[in-house]
Amino acid sequence: MLTLRLTFSWLTVLPVRGPDEVDRAAAARATALAPVAGLALGFVAAAVLWLLAPAGAAAGFAAVAVLALLTRGMHLDGLADTFDGLGVYGPPERAREVMKSGGAGPFGVAAIVLAAGIQAGAFTTLAGSGHWYAVLVAVVLGRVAVVAACRRGIDPAPDTRFGALVAGTQSRATVTVWVVVAAVASIAAVPGLAWSGPLVAVLALLVAVRLADHGIRRIGGLSGDLLGAAVELTTALSALGFAVAANSL
Repeated sequence: MLTLRLTFSWLTVLPVRGPDEVDRAAAARATALAPVAGLALGFVAAAVLWLLAPAGAAAGFAAVAVLALLTRGMHLDGLADTFDGLGVYGPPERAREVMKSGGAGPFGVAAIVLAAGIQAGAFTTLAGSGHWYAVLVAVVLGRVAVVAACRRGIDPAPDTRFGALVAGTQSRATVTVWVVVAAVASIAAVPGLAWSGPLVAVLALLVAVRLADHGIRRIGGLSGDLLGAAVELTTALSALGFAVAANSL
């Protein structure tokens, strides 16, 4: 329970408190449970869409806004910082400096607008066709990406406290289990086209993790910003994929 509390204290604004001292062993266990926090957030997003369904597109933006509020906006902030850092020339030190600057440049703003817009539109489409479960799965997949990005062999970026705690903490077995669970859970995301759900899930995870890997090479290691970018990108791509597949039926 202490590990689960740490997971929720890291990934949500829920009033739970983890241990006062966190080492890499505790961080590894908490990171491995990231998809559980995603499950709770996914239920909330689906509930918001259900309650506001008559509002049409506004319901999708409301769900995205609620997710941002429940996560302190840190994933969107990480997405913006990541794209700002990847969009500059210069050595890794320069990219890290831009990512830590605290502001959002043109690349970061564009990334937030695009990711949030895709999520809102896809959520609205899925809600309109009654695919509530697909919304939940898309949010969970964003947190599975966190586990995959923290796999063994990944080093932390210099001067990043969170990256130093979680980078390289997840075994191949843990990553494999969560990816398989996510793929199986995605079968029901698009009823009537069972193969499409797992395909969307795996492709979304692959794209997001590859982006994180590119960021790791660019800035010299894993940071919290890269994990935030992986969350938002995976959620957006999977929700979009599920919406497209659902509308093709």
